[in-house]
Amino acid sequence: MFDNLGLDARLLAAVRDMGYTQPTPIQEQAIPLALAGKDLVACAQTGTGKTAAFILPILQRLSGRPGPSGKRQIRALVITPTRELALQIDEVARVAARTTGQRATAVHGGVAYAPQLAQLRRGVDLLVATPGRLLDLQMRGDLDLSHVEILVLDEADRMLDMGFWPDVRRIVDSLPEVRQNLLFSATMTPHVLRVIGATLTDPITINITPSATPVDEVEQAVYPVHHEQKTDLLVELLNKRGLDRVLVFTRTKHRADRLCRVLERSRIRGAAIHSNRTQPQRQKALDGFKRGDYRVLVATDIVARGIDVDRISHVINFDLPAKAEDYVHRIGRTARAGAGGMAISFMGADEINCLRDIERLIGTVLPCHDLEGFEYIQRVVPSPERSAKRVPPRLVYAGSKRAAGRRLGRGR
Repeated sequence: MFDNLGLDARLLAAVRDMGYTQPTPIQEQAIPLALAGKDLVACAQTGTGKTAAFILPILQRLSGRPGPSGKRQIRALVITPTRELALQIDEVARVAARTTGQRATAVHGGVAYAPQLAQLRRGVDLLVATPGRLLDLQMRGDLDLSHVEILVLDEADRMLDMGFWPDVRRIVDSLPEVRQNLLFSATMTPHVLRVIGATLTDPITINITPSATPVDEVEQAVYPVHHEQKTDLLVELLNKRGLDRVLVFTRTKHRADRLCRVLERSRIRGAAIHSNRTQPQRQKALDGFKRGDYRVLVATDIVARGIDVDRISHVINFDLPAKAEDYVHRIGRTARAGAGGMAISFMGADEINCLRDIERLIGTVLPCHDLEGFEYIQRVVPSPERSAKRVPPRLVYAGSKRAAGRRLGRGR
């Protein structure tokens, strides 16, 4: 029960407003430790309630300790890699902050600078930001982070993958050295741990599920197909099976756009979401998908973790991801908060090694299927006797004496 986690009456009211009834495992473990002011490294799959696990204790800690002056100052900073994630975190923060009287806002690229600056000048207690816009505000002298008491790095592995870490280092190096640090991510590789280790002071590790393990509730299948027939197979699958609320992943932005045009010609309502789309375009596509205006949302991996939509029935990997770990993030979109779902992967002849990497990572041989009545041309079908020896489990940071007391960028 949330009543047993140390949250006060105002935050318990916020929990009810957000529709939570029972805490998820990450919330159950992280909230009491964060309330106690501990540094955390928390590894849990997407869709497990990570955002509330850090937002709720942050708001309570800030409300329990007055700031250094009478006016609002940024005392908690959440850095996250994408606009979509920033908006989702901000939405949770605003709902919770209504009960505590605090103010939260998000700043990110893709929208006008002036309105976000105006929000900051009205006073903010908790700021959610993407690295690029945050640095922009700092360089223009429009942002004061000298009062930050709590730092959250959300999806640190994705920030590394997207090349944001140099920017993040510059931002973190500008913060007060004495602060609480909370690191939340879906996967925790040794490389990430080496990079972020100096950010933390005697951290406590929470590892809810083994890193890069797919959601158990997702039924998974592979459809071997010639690469030139992937589009036809998708249209046929959508029509024959009557699939609704489908998230399709492609490897490139151009393919996502091209696929949407084909779907439209086939009278299947779809929208694309990727980094070449403006923020209003991306938000319109996402909102339309949530409302049911679009049956299909076509996305690339760069925005995958920012897609938080309930009741997605199917995830279809139109292209298998180059990184096996991204497969886990993709299929997790259809298993939000314990719900079930189906993940279908199209596999061309040039993707068989990607399939092997995925199967080794998850320790499971995925079943291969055909769509009845579809006229396949030449393709490669993996042997049913193939093995899937699992790779060793990934390490999770448990703290080190060298990291204790150090801050990112000091002495460098």
